[in-house]
Amino acid sequence: MSLIANILSWKRCILFTLLILLALIVFNFYGLYTAKFYLTKPDNYIFPLLSLVHFLYLYVIWFKITEGELPDPKMRNLEYALYAVMIVYLFKIYDSSLILQSVTDYQEHIVPTTFFPIGTLILTLYSLLFLLTLLSFWHRKRRVGVYNFENFNDNLNMWQ
Repeated sequence: MSLIANILSWKRCILFTLLILLALIVFNFYGLYTAKFYLTKPDNYIFPLLSLVHFLYLYVIWFKITEGELPDPKMRNLEYALYAVMIVYLFKIYDSSLILQSVTDYQEHIVPTTFFPIGTLILTLYSLLFLLTLLSFWHRKRRVGVYNFENFNDNLNMWQ
């Protein structure tokens, strides 16, 4: 893990995660079978809304590391919410792989030429997002600290 952390520092991890999240938000509106963007489907807005939790977590991590602050209960609750969002990421990985495997079911239909390249890219981006999220948890634990609130009042200095 140390080798990966040296290659992907906390800044690079956050920036790559931001880029991947933005790309996946765009691809979330893309229909693989039709090669069209669907902006009127309400289901397509679930992932962008859930990704707001991830954007907020990345901002908090950046702020806590640059300011040298200790973790707080709000940050812990945000990280717990991100754990739930990661379940959605796992579902999207599963769903993307099922879509890629379903091309044999539609052999008599015309499948766009962008089906495999874009589908593989989406699957790869979701997998990278999941791994980078785990790496950001590790960076948080290493740079900001663990969530130890039993002696939180002892570590709190009101004058800093």
